[in-house]
Amino acid sequence: MDKQAAGGNIGPSINSVEELNKIKNKSLLRTDAYVGGAWVGSAQGKRFKVTDPATLQTIGEVADMDGNDVAQAVQIANEAFASWKATTAKHRGQILRKWYDLVMENKEDLGRIMTLECGKPLAEAVGEIGYGASFLEWFAEEAKRTYGDTVPSPIGSSRMLVIRQPVGVAGIITPYNFPCAMITRKVGAALAAGCTVVARPAHETPLSALALCELAERAGVPPGVLNVVPSSAENTAGVGLELTTNPGIRKVSFTGSTGVGKLLMAQASSTMKKISMELGVKAPFIVFEDADIGVAAQQLVACKFRNAGQTCVCANRIYVHDAVYDAFVAEFVGLVKKTLRVGHGLDAGTTVGPMITERGLAKTEDHLQRALEAGARVVVGGKRATSSSLGGHFFEPTVLVDVSDSVPMSCEETFGPLCPIFRFSSEDEVLRRANDVPVGLAGYFFSRDIGRIFRVAEALEVGMVGINTGIISAEVAPFGGVKESGVGREGSRYGIDEYLNIKYLNIAL
Repeated sequence: MDKQAAGGNIGPSINSVEELNKIKNKSLLRTDAYVGGAWVGSAQGKRFKVTDPATLQTIGEVADMDGNDVAQAVQIANEAFASWKATTAKHRGQILRKWYDLVMENKEDLGRIMTLECGKPLAEAVGEIGYGASFLEWFAEEAKRTYGDTVPSPIGSSRMLVIRQPVGVAGIITPYNFPCAMITRKVGAALAAGCTVVARPAHETPLSALALCELAERAGVPPGVLNVVPSSAENTAGVGLELTTNPGIRKVSFTGSTGVGKLLMAQASSTMKKISMELGVKAPFIVFEDADIGVAAQQLVACKFRNAGQTCVCANRIYVHDAVYDAFVAEFVGLVKKTLRVGHGLDAGTTVGPMITERGLAKTEDHLQRALEAGARVVVGGKRATSSSLGGHFFEPTVLVDVSDSVPMSCEETFGPLCPIFRFSSEDEVLRRANDVPVGLAGYFFSRDIGRIFRVAEALEVGMVGINTGIISAEVAPFGGVKESGVGREGSRYGIDEYLNIKYLNIAL
């Protein structure tokens, strides 16, 4: 099999600022923090740059909030909590539904903003807007379903009840790879439960979160209920410390790396906050000898290379049975060459955009080099994608074969368009290797044996399993992992529980 770069010409020269200004609803372009229902700068007057990762051009300068600014936002959110928790679930649901409608009405503009700050292809970005909005719609409905219980009392002269109440102010920290959906999945549940929010979006992608605030305000979210405090990389640690140690915050939700999650969890323990964490992953993708090879290859392309491999549930370790290894590799590589094209997300032909950060690009290169030194072979891709017209963080979709279990990509999350394919010979062997990592967010496998489907699905040490599919996320399904991939669940009927306390009432008659 010849080594050949996937895709082709990276695309025409693009002026990122001009493209950003093409959105129809200019009020969505916000660069100040949103606190107490007002657009405000930091007390120090500092700002930080947001760049298009495809061109490295600056597209905005955003208010750089520090720990003191966040403390003020927490105070405002606490004041708003007193009245917001007293609203009816129906009222909160109506506001969330209006927010959903406004997001969908503005999905093209929101998608363009997202593409220009995080790089993903426009169609994919608009798709994320719809996915993100689905959580607002879902939790608008779930707000009315936070039921309690009547407990049969062992004493005839008493009645026992269980009610559920909002936790309080939620401190939310979101990552750069899903700038819309990570906000809505957390904030939608919090607001539906009756909590107020102070959210810190990733410094790489704050514009999407601020645009969502503009629409939330129009939907009727009261001042102080939703507060968004962007901050630079330099202020990240201080803002995180404030959100996790301020006694006015009663709940912390974070999506990101396992290392940072452990740090935030330790900090939050000082005031015993309720926490939910969605952390690192090394998702196994297993192709058994009885699988439909064509379907498995198609699903792997979608699962692995969406958002240039920068998703928390993308396949990281591909295990293919010896009996079908060569056939699967040929089918998969053919699809990669035929269907994937690297370029700017606004270029109509692009299916793979840039990596969002230079550090992510460097890690991808390091993992690739160390695999090659251990004997792996590149069969497609294998280097940075370069062009005289664009200077961003592009890396070719890359497939490696004959990969050893001793290399970093077998046990560390690469978070890039690097796809290693390992061999295996038995079900027991592949389950042992798939589970031999400290994390467990998602896993995938392909088989047409009904007995094996149940055995493997139950044996995989992960929180979510895709069986004969590489796409598993939906607002109706619980999202979360086991082991060091975090605690708690988002989305589904379980997601709102993360923002509620259970209270038991014993009434003597």
